[in-house]
Amino acid sequence: MLEEVERWLGRRSWSVADRPIDQLLAAKRAHGTTVSVVLPALNEEATVGEIVAVIRRDLMSEAVPLVDELVVLDSGSTDRTAEVAARAGARVVARDDVLPRIPALPGKGEVLWRSLLVTGGDVVCFVDADLREFDADFVAGIVGPLLTDPDVEFVKAMYDRPFAAGADGGRGGGQGGRVTELVARPLLNLHWPRLAGFVQPLGGEYAARRTLLERLPFPVGYGVELGLLVDALHLVGLDALAQVDVGVRLHRHQDDRALGRMAAAIYRTAQLRLSRGHLVRPRLTQFDRTETGFAPRTHPVDTEERPPMREVAEYQRKRRVA
Repeated sequence: MLEEVERWLGRRSWSVADRPIDQLLAAKRAHGTTVSVVLPALNEEATVGEIVAVIRRDLMSEAVPLVDELVVLDSGSTDRTAEVAARAGARVVARDDVLPRIPALPGKGEVLWRSLLVTGGDVVCFVDADLREFDADFVAGIVGPLLTDPDVEFVKAMYDRPFAAGADGGRGGGQGGRVTELVARPLLNLHWPRLAGFVQPLGGEYAARRTLLERLPFPVGYGVELGLLVDALHLVGLDALAQVDVGVRLHRHQDDRALGRMAAAIYRTAQLRLSRGHLVRPRLTQFDRTETGFAPRTHPVDTEERPPMREVAEYQRKRRVA
């Protein structure tokens, strides 16, 4: 298995510099491939506007028409996320306006799943809306292999992930990705060792062919990245998966309580894929210190999953899926 992973790393791990933008544009024109970028957003007014502006400036100009469609899918923001994104040039869609016959559930995966109904690109690229100092290489890098390599179906970004600002302006202070290192990476190495080569298995920046995404179930919450990666492996095989080094990712980090809930959801997602018949209770209890001692706070763990989009009647009518 180690030899297989090493071979995969040599064949399916690249740098953004390996595919210059001119090469991507030529491949896009030659194959007539269309590209949609989706930003799932919940109260991200501080960062979403800059991300939209950079993509429009660097990848949607007459000179560099790499991206055909840019959608911010707002997951019920109570701040100015929708206004800021629209002013920067994105098409903003409210989560609850998509597929209204199915009541929306809270969670990132829910938004990504619904985005398939309101986008049209042959390639769909997801980018988190809380990134700072955003660079268009995040999009060009992970879209690139899908434009130039017909055998590639799913591409994850890999990057350094500084945890806190240091003397170098944000690129010191250790690495983030605590749930990745403590939960996701051990799970993948133990149960899906063929995926051990992914540097950022839980990263929110990845792109895939629509024909693959529409066949995958989507965990509605934090488990969506692990679920999609594992299911894509089983559906199309390791050699159809790839990763691209895009440099450094700066973003807002979650507190330990949120990370605990994230870890529980990811474990649940893995467990569902390992054995449908032996499930732990879908709750997580954490503790707050109060004046009278430690008080328990119990939270539900994301357990719902949405079916493959090609099974949804509205999607079948829109896309004419057989």
